[in-house]
Amino acid sequence: MNDTIAAIATAHGIGSISIVRISGKQALELALKLTKRTQLKPRYAHLCQIYKNNEDFLDEALVIYFKAPYSFTGEDIVEFQLHGGFSLSEILLDELINSKLCRLAEPGEFSKRACLNGKMDLLKALSIQDIIMSKSSSAANIIAKNIKGDLGNFLNTIRIDLVKTLAFVETSIDYADDDLPPNLLKQIVLMCEKNSKLLHDIVDISLTKKGLIDGFKVAIVGKPNAGKSSLLNSLLAYERAIVSNVAGTTRDRIEENIKIGSHLIKIIDTAGIRNTDDEIEKIGVNLSYESIKEADIIIAVFDASKEFENEDEEILNILKQSKKKIIYTLNKVDLEIKFNHSIKNSCVLICAQKSVQAIKNALNDYLNTLDGDGMLITNTLILNACKNASEAILRAKDLLQEHSLELFAFELNLAIGEIAQFTKEFKRDEILDEMFGNFCLGK
Repeated sequence: MNDTIAAIATAHGIGSISIVRISGKQALELALKLTKRTQLKPRYAHLCQIYKNNEDFLDEALVIYFKAPYSFTGEDIVEFQLHGGFSLSEILLDELINSKLCRLAEPGEFSKRACLNGKMDLLKALSIQDIIMSKSSSAANIIAKNIKGDLGNFLNTIRIDLVKTLAFVETSIDYADDDLPPNLLKQIVLMCEKNSKLLHDIVDISLTKKGLIDGFKVAIVGKPNAGKSSLLNSLLAYERAIVSNVAGTTRDRIEENIKIGSHLIKIIDTAGIRNTDDEIEKIGVNLSYESIKEADIIIAVFDASKEFENEDEEILNILKQSKKKIIYTLNKVDLEIKFNHSIKNSCVLICAQKSVQAIKNALNDYLNTLDGDGMLITNTLILNACKNASEAILRAKDLLQEHSLELFAFELNLAIGEIAQFTKEFKRDEILDEMFGNFCLGK
């Protein structure tokens, strides 16, 4: 934490602007040396000439100085906004490192310093990382609410309930000969049930809508020659998969990313599902089964020009067991329609070699139903902590009803500890504050 650190803050590649950032005690000293200036006004954009080796001109850039503690990390920070491309920023970074006054920052070290210096909590830091990695505008909107503090306020409200209850129960432990009054016992049980459910529900809905953050997986399944690869190629607008009249041409699964509306999805083309003696094709069919398990959405493709067969029936049975969102699709509707199963009435009708707009519309309509203004947990660490806290609170409730106050307090401590990782640090002084908070003034 005493070192001054430096890093390139913009993505690697060619662009109009490239930013190099320094944080630490030597940040201002290094900036003055590189710009040959005697001072930099805090929070003011200076147009400066940048020099390397004290003499050689490097670039003309904007330089902004953020004086501690009014900066992202809480330390002195200087940002150099150079002309784009990676060459200039890398030359400047080398110059900073070679000065021996700073070192290359480790991954996430700027955010780590911001947390350690009290500029943000871990919840906000993780949310910033998530919004950087977000793959859709929906994801960015959800994560922005977490950065604003909606999730933090939600968790902190539960934390306050748990701390108050723990303080009261730990006081009661000293009077173990007396049972808790029935009305008070009921209130604590209701508190446990309410907060456990709140945590369970947000975990459940966050897992259901995880695709909004990571991108949805969409598997195209069907029997051989149903037109799955043609559908993939049309969705991608280029020939990604080999299309042939020979059944079993696709033997491996093919994955590609595309954008539907504001959503990023990963399309997975799979081998045709059928019974086969070909060992290589069997591997492909097994991968198709795995794709069904992994997918958030399944596009089930049937051949409109063929009568309903046993292989189609087998695929329907597999899909019924999957409990996934399924878009039933009837392909080759430009030919004579011989498909004679009642499911055709709920199918999206397409000719994959001509237009798949109807599939795009169906996907977009469904994905839009998953959007919303609700709060979601976007980080796995926070998700697991909330799950663990919910389970600990339920265990505590059961122990309380058995009048095991010490074990109840133990489980409640576990729950508070899980939540406190991402909100206010839990200290035992809080229990004392709650215990004595209702005493008379001056007592």
